[in-house]
Amino acid sequence: MSRPFAIAGRAIGPDQPPYVIAEMSGNHNGDIDRALALIEAAAEAGADAVKLQTYTADTITIDHDGPGFVIQGGLWEGRRLYELYEEAHTPWDWHPRLFERAAKLGITAFSSPFDPTAVKFLDELGAPAFKVASFELVDTPLIACMAQTGKPLIMSTGLASPEDIAEAVGAARFAGAQDLVLLHCTSGYPTPASQMHLRTMADLGTRYGTLVGLSDHSMGTAVSVAAVALGACVIEKHFTLARADGGPDSAFSLEPDELARLVRDCRDAWEALGGVHYEEVEAEKASREHRRSLYVVADVAAGEVLTEAHVRSIRPGHGLAPKHLYDVLGKPAARDLKRGEPLAWEMVG
Repeated sequence: MSRPFAIAGRAIGPDQPPYVIAEMSGNHNGDIDRALALIEAAAEAGADAVKLQTYTADTITIDHDGPGFVIQGGLWEGRRLYELYEEAHTPWDWHPRLFERAAKLGITAFSSPFDPTAVKFLDELGAPAFKVASFELVDTPLIACMAQTGKPLIMSTGLASPEDIAEAVGAARFAGAQDLVLLHCTSGYPTPASQMHLRTMADLGTRYGTLVGLSDHSMGTAVSVAAVALGACVIEKHFTLARADGGPDSAFSLEPDELARLVRDCRDAWEALGGVHYEEVEAEKASREHRRSLYVVADVAAGEVLTEAHVRSIRPGHGLAPKHLYDVLGKPAARDLKRGEPLAWEMVG
Protein backbone atom coordinates (compact mmCIF):
# COMPACT_ATOMS: atom_id res chain seq x y z
CA MET A 1 0.00 0.00 0.00
CA SER A 2 1.09 3.54 -0.72
CA ARG A 3 2.57 5.42 2.18
CA PRO A 4 0.41 7.94 4.05
CA PHE A 5 1.01 11.52 2.97
CA ALA A 6 -0.35 15.03 3.50
CA ILE A 7 -2.17 17.65 1.46
CA ALA A 8 -1.56 21.17 2.75
CA GLY A 9 -0.47 19.72 6.09
CA ARG A 10 -3.50 17.45 6.55
CA ALA A 11 -2.34 13.84 6.91
CA ILE A 12 -4.16 11.25 4.79
CA GLY A 13 -4.04 7.52 5.44
CA PRO A 14 -5.75 4.60 7.20
CA ASP A 15 -4.80 5.96 10.62
CA GLN A 16 -6.33 9.37 9.92
CA PRO A 17 -9.97 10.52 9.75
CA PRO A 18 -11.32 10.37 6.19
CA TYR A 19 -10.34 13.33 4.03
CA VAL A 20 -13.63 14.79 2.78
CA ILE A 21 -13.57 16.67 -0.51
CA ALA A 22 -16.56 18.86 -1.38
CA GLU A 23 -16.79 18.98 -5.17
CA MET A 24 -18.16 22.30 -6.43
CA SER A 25 -18.11 21.35 -10.12
CA GLY A 26 -20.43 23.67 -12.07
CA ASN A 27 -22.85 24.28 -9.22
CA HIS A 28 -21.79 27.92 -9.03
CA ASN A 29 -24.13 28.43 -12.02
CA GLY A 30 -21.80 31.00 -13.54
CA ASP A 31 -21.93 33.33 -10.54
CA ILE A 32 -18.69 34.02 -8.65
CA ASP A 33 -20.60 35.11 -5.56
CA ARG A 34 -22.31 31.73 -5.53
CA ALA A 35 -18.91 30.05 -5.95
CA LEU A 36 -17.61 31.96 -2.94
CA ALA A 37 -20.73 31.02 -0.98
CA LEU A 38 -20.13 27.36 -1.87
CA ILE A 39 -16.61 27.56 -0.44
CA GLU A 40 -18.00 29.11 2.73
CA ALA A 41 -20.64 26.37 2.99
CA ALA A 42 -18.03 23.63 2.53
CA ALA A 43 -15.85 25.15 5.24
CA GLU A 44 -18.78 25.52 7.61
CA ALA A 45 -19.79 21.90 6.98
CA GLY A 46 -16.32 20.77 8.10
CA ALA A 47 -15.04 19.45 4.77
CA ASP A 48 -11.27 19.21 4.47
CA ALA A 49 -11.13 20.50 0.91
CA VAL A 50 -13.20 22.14 -1.77
CA LYS A 51 -12.47 21.10 -5.33
CA LEU A 52 -12.87 23.01 -8.56
CA GLN A 53 -12.63 21.90 -12.17
CA THR A 54 -10.21 23.84 -14.33
CA TYR A 55 -11.02 23.83 -18.04
CA THR A 56 -12.69 25.83 -20.75
CA ALA A 57 -14.99 24.46 -23.40
CA ASP A 58 -12.09 24.77 -25.87
CA THR A 59 -9.58 22.90 -23.69
CA ILE A 60 -11.88 19.95 -23.07
CA THR A 61 -13.65 19.54 -26.44
CA ILE A 62 -14.36 21.35 -29.72
CA ASP A 63 -17.36 23.34 -30.87
CA HIS A 64 -19.06 20.67 -32.95
CA ASP A 65 -22.44 18.97 -33.17
CA GLY A 66 -21.52 15.83 -35.06
CA PRO A 67 -21.87 12.24 -33.80
CA GLY A 68 -20.57 11.88 -30.26
CA PHE A 69 -20.68 15.61 -29.54
CA VAL A 70 -24.35 15.56 -28.50
CA ILE A 71 -25.11 13.66 -25.29
CA GLN A 72 -27.43 10.68 -25.64
CA GLY A 73 -29.30 9.62 -22.48
CA GLY A 74 -28.81 10.46 -18.85
CA LEU A 75 -28.96 13.71 -16.96
CA TRP A 76 -27.67 15.83 -19.86
CA GLU A 77 -29.68 14.25 -22.69
CA GLY A 78 -29.54 16.30 -25.89
CA ARG A 79 -26.93 18.78 -24.68
CA ARG A 80 -23.98 19.61 -26.92
CA LEU A 81 -20.72 18.95 -25.11
CA TYR A 82 -19.36 22.38 -25.98
CA GLU A 83 -22.43 24.18 -24.67
CA LEU A 84 -22.51 22.08 -21.48
CA TYR A 85 -18.87 22.85 -20.71
CA GLU A 86 -19.36 26.52 -21.54
CA GLU A 87 -22.10 26.60 -18.93
CA ALA A 88 -20.36 24.47 -16.31
CA HIS A 89 -16.77 25.68 -16.43
CA THR A 90 -15.24 27.78 -13.67
CA PRO A 91 -13.63 30.86 -15.23
CA TRP A 92 -9.90 30.84 -14.73
CA ASP A 93 -9.83 34.44 -13.61
CA TRP A 94 -12.01 33.40 -10.64
CA HIS A 95 -9.45 30.92 -9.37
CA PRO A 96 -7.14 33.27 -7.44
CA ARG A 97 -10.07 34.77 -5.58
CA LEU A 98 -11.58 31.36 -4.84
CA PHE A 99 -8.26 29.99 -3.57
CA GLU A 100 -7.78 33.10 -1.46
CA ARG A 101 -11.24 32.76 0.12
CA ALA A 102 -10.61 29.09 0.88
CA ALA A 103 -7.28 29.90 2.56
CA LYS A 104 -8.93 32.59 4.65
CA LEU A 105 -11.58 30.10 5.80
CA GLY A 106 -9.05 27.35 6.57
CA ILE A 107 -10.23 24.91 3.92
CA THR A 108 -7.89 23.55 1.23
CA ALA A 109 -8.68 24.34 -2.40
CA PHE A 110 -7.42 22.35 -5.36
CA SER A 111 -8.77 21.28 -8.73
CA SER A 112 -9.05 18.81 -11.57
CA PRO A 113 -7.05 20.11 -14.54
CA PHE A 114 -8.17 18.92 -17.97
CA ASP A 115 -5.18 19.87 -20.10
CA PRO A 116 -1.51 20.79 -19.59
CA THR A 117 -2.22 24.53 -19.60
CA ALA A 118 -4.54 24.00 -16.63
CA VAL A 119 -1.86 21.97 -14.84
CA LYS A 120 0.62 24.81 -15.30
CA PHE A 121 -1.94 27.42 -14.22
CA LEU A 122 -2.88 25.52 -11.05
CA ASP A 123 0.74 24.73 -10.20
CA GLU A 124 1.61 28.43 -10.38
CA LEU A 125 -1.46 29.20 -8.27
CA GLY A 126 -0.10 26.91 -5.53
CA ALA A 127 -2.66 24.11 -5.71
CA PRO A 128 -1.35 21.48 -3.25
CA ALA A 129 -2.69 18.45 -5.16
CA PHE A 130 -4.36 17.41 -8.40
CA LYS A 131 -7.48 15.36 -9.03
CA VAL A 132 -7.71 13.17 -12.11
CA ALA A 133 -11.34 12.88 -13.18
CA SER A 134 -12.66 9.46 -14.21
CA PHE A 135 -13.03 10.38 -17.88
CA GLU A 136 -9.41 11.60 -17.94
CA LEU A 137 -7.94 8.44 -16.38
CA VAL A 138 -7.15 7.12 -19.86
CA ASP A 139 -5.17 10.30 -20.71
CA THR A 140 -1.79 9.07 -19.52
CA PRO A 141 0.14 12.05 -20.99
CA LEU A 142 -2.06 14.40 -18.94
CA ILE A 143 -1.52 12.25 -15.83
CA ALA A 144 2.23 12.35 -16.42
CA CYS A 145 2.05 16.14 -16.73
CA MET A 146 0.40 16.34 -13.31
CA ALA A 147 2.79 13.83 -11.76
CA GLN A 148 5.85 15.77 -12.92
CA THR A 149 4.93 18.54 -10.48
CA GLY A 150 5.60 16.15 -7.60
CA LYS A 151 2.22 16.88 -6.04
CA PRO A 152 -0.16 14.21 -4.72
CA LEU A 153 -2.60 12.76 -7.25
CA ILE A 154 -6.12 11.63 -6.45
CA MET A 155 -7.45 9.56 -9.34
CA SER A 156 -11.05 8.46 -9.92
CA THR A 157 -11.61 5.12 -11.62
CA GLY A 158 -15.14 5.33 -13.04
CA LEU A 159 -15.50 3.29 -16.28
CA ALA A 160 -11.89 2.11 -15.99
CA SER A 161 -10.83 -1.47 -16.60
CA PRO A 162 -8.05 -2.99 -14.48
CA GLU A 163 -5.73 -2.42 -17.43
CA ASP A 164 -6.73 1.25 -17.66
CA ILE A 165 -6.02 1.71 -13.97
CA ALA A 166 -2.67 -0.08 -14.19
CA GLU A 167 -1.62 2.16 -17.09
CA ALA A 168 -2.71 5.32 -15.25
CA VAL A 169 -0.88 4.35 -12.05
CA GLY A 170 2.16 3.33 -14.08
CA ALA A 171 2.21 6.64 -15.95
CA ALA A 172 1.92 8.57 -12.69
CA ARG A 173 4.71 6.66 -10.98
CA PHE A 174 7.02 6.72 -14.01
CA ALA A 175 6.63 10.51 -14.12
CA GLY A 176 7.60 10.80 -10.46
CA ALA A 177 4.37 10.64 -8.46
CA GLN A 178 4.95 9.28 -4.98
CA ASP A 179 1.63 10.03 -3.32
CA LEU A 180 -1.40 8.41 -4.92
CA VAL A 181 -5.00 7.73 -3.98
CA LEU A 182 -7.34 5.72 -6.19
CA LEU A 183 -11.00 6.55 -5.74
CA HIS A 184 -13.46 3.82 -6.55
CA CYS A 185 -16.15 5.45 -8.66
CA THR A 186 -19.24 4.50 -10.61
CA SER A 187 -19.75 7.10 -13.31
CA GLY A 188 -23.53 7.26 -13.20
CA TYR A 189 -25.19 10.56 -12.40
CA PRO A 190 -26.70 9.60 -10.02
CA THR A 191 -25.70 5.99 -9.27
CA PRO A 192 -28.05 3.63 -7.41
CA ALA A 193 -26.45 2.24 -4.25
CA SER A 194 -26.92 -1.27 -5.62
CA GLN A 195 -24.49 -0.47 -8.44
CA MET A 196 -21.70 0.96 -6.28
CA HIS A 197 -19.89 -2.36 -5.55
CA LEU A 198 -17.88 -0.90 -2.69
CA ARG A 199 -15.86 -4.07 -2.12
CA THR A 200 -13.96 -3.09 -5.28
CA MET A 201 -12.36 -0.28 -3.32
CA ALA A 202 -10.21 -2.51 -1.12
CA ASP A 203 -9.19 -4.51 -4.18
CA LEU A 204 -7.84 -1.32 -5.76
CA GLY A 205 -5.46 -0.88 -2.85
CA THR A 206 -4.34 -4.51 -3.01
CA ARG A 207 -3.84 -4.54 -6.77
CA TYR A 208 -2.14 -1.20 -7.26
CA GLY A 209 -0.50 -0.46 -3.92
CA THR A 210 -2.21 2.88 -3.30
CA LEU A 211 -4.36 4.47 -0.69
CA VAL A 212 -8.04 4.19 -1.60
CA GLY A 213 -11.25 6.16 -1.28
CA LEU A 214 -14.58 6.82 -2.93
CA SER A 215 -15.88 9.35 -5.42
CA ASP A 216 -19.56 9.06 -4.59
CA HIS A 217 -22.29 9.92 -7.08
CA SER A 218 -25.04 8.12 -5.18
CA MET A 219 -27.87 10.00 -3.55
CA GLY A 220 -27.55 10.70 0.17
CA THR A 221 -24.70 9.88 2.52
CA ALA A 222 -25.05 6.19 3.37
CA VAL A 223 -22.72 4.89 0.66
CA SER A 224 -19.89 7.20 1.73
CA VAL A 225 -20.26 6.14 5.36
CA ALA A 226 -20.15 2.49 4.31
CA ALA A 227 -17.00 3.19 2.29
CA VAL A 228 -15.28 4.62 5.36
CA ALA A 229 -16.15 1.45 7.25
CA LEU A 230 -14.47 -0.48 4.44
CA GLY A 231 -11.28 1.58 4.65
CA ALA A 232 -11.77 4.69 2.51
CA CYS A 233 -9.14 7.33 3.30
CA VAL A 234 -10.76 9.93 1.00
CA ILE A 235 -14.41 10.72 0.28
CA GLU A 236 -15.39 13.02 -2.58
CA LYS A 237 -18.96 14.24 -2.94
CA HIS A 238 -20.63 16.90 -5.11
CA PHE A 239 -22.44 19.65 -3.25
CA THR A 240 -24.59 22.67 -3.99
CA LEU A 241 -26.30 25.43 -2.06
CA ALA A 242 -29.76 24.13 -3.01
CA ARG A 243 -30.76 21.47 -5.52
CA ALA A 244 -33.83 23.55 -6.40
CA ASP A 245 -31.52 26.25 -7.79
CA GLY A 246 -30.53 23.96 -10.65
CA GLY A 247 -27.14 23.61 -12.26
CA PRO A 248 -25.27 20.94 -14.22
CA ASP A 249 -24.69 18.63 -11.24
CA SER A 250 -27.29 19.83 -8.76
CA ALA A 251 -29.57 16.80 -9.09
CA PHE A 252 -27.04 14.45 -7.45
CA SER A 253 -25.35 16.98 -5.14
CA LEU A 254 -25.66 17.36 -1.38
CA GLU A 255 -27.02 20.52 0.19
CA PRO A 256 -24.98 22.16 2.99
CA ASP A 257 -26.77 20.48 5.90
CA GLU A 258 -26.36 17.11 4.18
CA LEU A 259 -22.67 17.78 3.57
CA ALA A 260 -22.25 18.58 7.27
CA ARG A 261 -23.97 15.31 8.14
CA LEU A 262 -21.71 13.45 5.70
CA VAL A 263 -18.61 14.89 7.37
CA ARG A 264 -19.86 14.01 10.86
CA ASP A 265 -21.04 10.53 9.95
CA CYS A 266 -17.89 9.64 8.01
CA ARG A 267 -15.70 10.70 10.91
CA ASP A 268 -17.90 8.87 13.39
CA ALA A 269 -17.64 5.75 11.21
CA TRP A 270 -13.86 6.04 11.16
CA GLU A 271 -13.67 6.54 14.93
CA ALA A 272 -15.96 3.55 15.43
CA LEU A 273 -13.52 1.28 13.59
CA GLY A 274 -10.92 1.56 16.35
CA GLY A 275 -8.75 -1.52 16.66
CA VAL A 276 -9.03 -5.10 17.88
CA HIS A 277 -10.03 -4.53 21.48
CA TYR A 278 -11.56 -6.91 24.02
CA GLU A 279 -10.91 -4.97 27.22
CA GLU A 280 -13.59 -3.01 28.98
CA VAL A 281 -13.87 0.57 27.76
CA GLU A 282 -14.88 3.61 29.77
CA ALA A 283 -18.43 3.67 28.40
CA GLU A 284 -19.02 0.10 29.65
CA LYS A 285 -18.01 0.56 33.27
CA ALA A 286 -21.46 1.49 34.51
CA SER A 287 -22.98 -1.49 32.71
CA ARG A 288 -20.83 -4.20 34.28
CA GLU A 289 -23.06 -4.49 37.36
CA HIS A 290 -26.03 -5.32 35.15
CA ARG A 291 -24.58 -8.63 33.98
CA ARG A 292 -26.07 -11.80 35.44
CA SER A 293 -24.72 -13.44 38.57
CA LEU A 294 -25.76 -15.89 41.30
CA TYR A 295 -28.16 -14.57 43.94
CA VAL A 296 -29.98 -16.02 46.91
CA VAL A 297 -33.66 -15.94 45.88
CA ALA A 298 -35.15 -17.55 49.02
CA ASP A 299 -34.14 -17.46 52.70
CA VAL A 300 -31.83 -20.33 53.64
CA ALA A 301 -30.97 -21.52 57.12
CA ALA A 302 -27.36 -22.25 58.05
CA GLY A 303 -26.50 -25.83 57.10
CA GLU A 304 -29.43 -26.17 54.69
CA VAL A 305 -28.47 -27.67 51.34
CA LEU A 306 -28.67 -25.20 48.48
CA THR A 307 -31.06 -26.05 45.63
CA GLU A 308 -32.30 -24.31 42.51
CA ALA A 309 -35.13 -22.97 44.65
CA HIS A 310 -32.53 -21.04 46.67
CA VAL A 311 -30.02 -19.87 44.09
CA ARG A 312 -30.59 -18.47 40.61
CA SER A 313 -28.70 -16.63 37.90
CA ILE A 314 -30.30 -13.17 37.71
CA ARG A 315 -29.39 -9.55 37.27
CA PRO A 316 -27.53 -7.59 38.74
CA GLY A 317 -23.95 -8.79 38.58
CA HIS A 318 -22.59 -8.58 42.13
CA GLY A 319 -22.58 -12.29 42.91
CA LEU A 320 -20.58 -15.27 41.70
CA ALA A 321 -20.47 -15.83 37.96
CA PRO A 322 -23.34 -18.02 36.65
CA LYS A 323 -20.84 -20.67 35.54
CA HIS A 324 -20.45 -21.63 39.23
CA LEU A 325 -24.12 -22.55 39.69
CA TYR A 326 -23.51 -26.30 39.71
CA ASP A 327 -20.48 -25.87 41.99
CA VAL A 328 -22.67 -24.46 44.75
CA LEU A 329 -25.87 -26.47 44.35
CA GLY A 330 -25.93 -29.37 46.80
CA LYS A 331 -23.57 -27.59 49.19
CA PRO A 332 -24.69 -26.44 52.65
CA ALA A 333 -25.14 -22.79 53.49
CA ALA A 334 -22.28 -21.58 55.69
CA ARG A 335 -24.66 -19.22 57.53
CA ASP A 336 -28.19 -17.95 57.34
CA LEU A 337 -28.74 -16.52 53.88
CA LYS A 338 -31.30 -13.85 53.08
CA ARG A 339 -33.28 -13.48 49.88
CA GLY A 340 -31.63 -10.82 47.66
CA GLU A 341 -28.04 -11.43 48.79
CA PRO A 342 -25.39 -11.81 46.08
CA LEU A 343 -23.82 -15.25 46.53
CA ALA A 344 -20.13 -15.40 47.52
CA TRP A 345 -17.86 -18.37 48.16
CA GLU A 346 -17.72 -17.72 51.91
CA MET A 347 -21.50 -18.23 52.07
CA VAL A 348 -21.15 -21.85 50.92
CA GLY A 349 -19.93 -24.66 53.17
